Amino acid sequence: MAEATPNVQLRAWRENARLTRAEMAKMVILSASGVKHKLACDEERIRRWEAGEVRWPREPYRQAIAEVTGLKPEDLGFVPTRRSSSFTVNLANREENDSVRRREFVGLTGAALFSAVLGQPEKPLDTSRHIEKLATVLTDYSTPMNGPVDLKSLSAAVVAAKQNYQACRYAQVTEALPALLRSLRVACAQSDGDAQLQAHALSAEAHHVAASILLKQDDKGLAWLAADRSIQAAHASGSPLMIGSSSRIITHALMDGGHHRAATEATRAAAVRMDADMSDPSPDDLSIYGSLLLRGAVAAAQSGDRHNIAELLDEAAQAGTRLGHDGNHMWTAFGPNNVLCHRVNIALRLGDAGTAIEHARHVEIDKLPINERKATLLLDTASAFLMCGKHEQALHILRAAGEIAPEEVSGREAALRLVRDILATAPISVRREAREYAESVGVIA
Repeated sequence: MAEATPNVQLRAWRENARLTRAEMAKMVILSASGVKHKLACDEERIRRWEAGEVRWPREPYRQAIAEVTGLKPEDLGFVPTRRSSSFTVNLANREENDSVRRREFVGLTGAALFSAVLGQPEKPLDTSRHIEKLATVLTDYSTPMNGPVDLKSLSAAVVAAKQNYQACRYAQVTEALPALLRSLRVACAQSDGDAQLQAHALSAEAHHVAASILLKQDDKGLAWLAADRSIQAAHASGSPLMIGSSSRIITHALMDGGHHRAATEATRAAAVRMDADMSDPSPDDLSIYGSLLLRGAVAAAQSGDRHNIAELLDEAAQAGTRLGHDGNHMWTAFGPNNVLCHRVNIALRLGDAGTAIEHARHVEIDKLPINERKATLLLDTASAFLMCGKHEQALHILRAAGEIAPEEVSGREAALRLVRDILATAPISVRREAREYAESVGVIA
């Protein structure tokens, strides 16, 4: 058997993309072909490819390699067998534009963010038509009518609302919320004992979702009302965790209303109350506590309070280290990578785009447990690149956010402003692509 010849082209590509073998293996697994064919890949497989021990990987892996790198395996140093020499020329031509975009995306943000650019975008739905129904329910102060109370079904409905929100299916959530909030009002009024406490806890969670949706729609008045209903229900539940969780949305509403110092102080006070009771904190405790600190740090950034920013971020990072992973305890998506996401956001708010991009490079986006957090990170990163005058990179990352969460881009005015800003300032080389994308999300040049 002939001695293996090292595949220097493949190794050069990986090193130029600043990937470890483990990171490249993860990209193969997360590629469209990797997911479709449930491919297994680890750094040992990458080592064997680079060492020339495998001259021509079998078909699903060849296709995954092409998707990851944007290059044909022959161009990466692999040697086709006689039977396989015609591999994927048509595939490469058919997906040339996507391959170029993805290859560029790897170069500017590293493997961690690249893994988000998978799959085809879903068709976004209209959220606005459901807001009026939600407004009617939130402003209903009449005595709830008698009706059946099924806490098990209500609990499942609240879980579904949380899951759909975190998956950025905002229209679906908004459509379901009015009936859910009405049923929870009945449950809170007609139940007693432990059942009533549970009903209040569920109401706190559901109103939290409502406030979050309304804040994304820039409807500050209704958002305030929903946030207040959430915190009142949380206190009625008697659960310190629910109180801490609803304190986050109150802080968010304060901040959105421009009350940044009040938001910082409210968050710090809530965190101090939690910290006093955390002699042996659970993952839920740490997640709520850390999320409160992060929300306070963002509020501090709005007022340029760098001392509080640093202190709150450091405390949140410690909580993330104690938790030890990125989970979704109490629907927080809290963990070490979430802390990094907030560092990106805060650097951007302070006008330090370079620092924001550097933090973004270190986020392991595949470890973020929810699409809403992934999309927010990508939008922040796109904004940072635009601030640096790098329109092409900004547009590519914005498109990646739209692939992950269509409604996060097409259904939010803040994201649409970013689309308009890219289009308005794009150089000639990017203008056509920017215009086509803007039109696809409903922005008319």
